[in-house]
Amino acid sequence: MPFPAAILNRADGVLRARPTDTGASPMGRLLRLAGLVVLFGMLYGGVMGTFGGLAPDRALQISYSAVKVPMLLFITFALGLPSFFVVNTLLGLRDDMGEALRALVSAQAGLTVVLASLAPFTAFWYVSFGNYSMAILFNAAMFAAASFAGQAVLRKHYAPLIAQNPKHRLVMWAWLVVYAFVGIQMGWVLRPFIGSPDMATRFFREGAWSNAYLELIEIIGRALGG
Repeated sequence: MPFPAAILNRADGVLRARPTDTGASPMGRLLRLAGLVVLFGMLYGGVMGTFGGLAPDRALQISYSAVKVPMLLFITFALGLPSFFVVNTLLGLRDDMGEALRALVSAQAGLTVVLASLAPFTAFWYVSFGNYSMAILFNAAMFAAASFAGQAVLRKHYAPLIAQNPKHRLVMWAWLVVYAFVGIQMGWVLRPFIGSPDMATRFFREGAWSNAYLELIEIIGRALGG
């Protein structure tokens, strides 16, 4: 199967919870799913970084944004993984860790596939509105929509595990809460993802370690003219 068709087939399999790459080893399947996270995450990130336009001086921001979206997802995933492992062990679910991990990475891949599908809306918003604070809120809305879709993907992939043992439902929801909480804070720490045209292009913003939730309230206030 040609490479683009294989990627699209794999993405379709993730969204429908349809097995693909069945001939690959468990690690090989995980790596291919991770490849989807990188590919589709970079696709959305690249579009996200075009807020200031496509002039040569914005190329660095576009590159940074493309790298940082999959980076955000992988760091959030890595931070939540130790507690996920411990909770699974405490509940006697450790024998299913391989399948559970595949479900989590599939959900990450599903999130990025949906995110990439929303990239045209983001580009359309940028050419229609020039307000930086509104661009931040719009992208937050895109991530929220993709995250809800990722939750739906996770539930599909987790369904066989829950059918085996209902305790998996508790672990799945605990993961979603931890992932959302850590992901929002990491998204703030790793900023800028959009990059204000009025500020120098940087990979990380100075003073990154502040509270994402308080800052979000301030951004909403600025966007609404408060």
